[in-house]
Amino acid sequence: MAQKMKVDGNGQGKILSQDELRRLFTEGFLTPRDRALFGICLFTGCRVSEALALNMTDIKSGTITFRKCTTKGKYKTRIVDIPPTLSAILADYQPKGAVMFPGKRGVTERLTRFMADKILRDACKRIGVEGVSTHSFRRTALTQMSSAGIPLRIIQEISGHGDLGTLQRYLEVTPEQKRKAVSVIGF
Repeated sequence: MAQKMKVDGNGQGKILSQDELRRLFTEGFLTPRDRALFGICLFTGCRVSEALALNMTDIKSGTITFRKCTTKGKYKTRIVDIPPTLSAILADYQPKGAVMFPGKRGVTERLTRFMADKILRDACKRIGVEGVSTHSFRRTALTQMSSAGIPLRIIQEISGHGDLGTLQRYLEVTPEQKRKAVSVIGF
């Protein structure tokens, strides 16, 4: 079964393979800022707009706080632990000032979603991967957690989805997972 992916801005962002992720973070993204931005999206399952809204004070004591006022729907604040790989990525990026991802001086306070998308498209072009969107990191993170057997309710707490039905539409089910599921049935 072919994976669904974005084509000309339509459809869902591609779920990235381990190899594609490794190549993006080693060859595709050129700056510590770019690796930090998309590392946060991947390792916390957040939306790119939530990452772009972060302030330096939102990252402390081994956690990232996504403030209620910056989340989609503005339902509640989420606090997500920073795993070691993300911690190493963040250690390489030291922005000056209060904003985690500042924009161009005198033009925008923060890096824009448009610029984040351009950074990603350029990185994907460098490594020859198609169908990726900024949302691919969120879909990849949530699918990896689901594939690892993390209960949906816990994934929902991390992702901030209002209901499990919406969360389930994000998750990709592979043919291998379906084979494994039916292989456990028996007497």
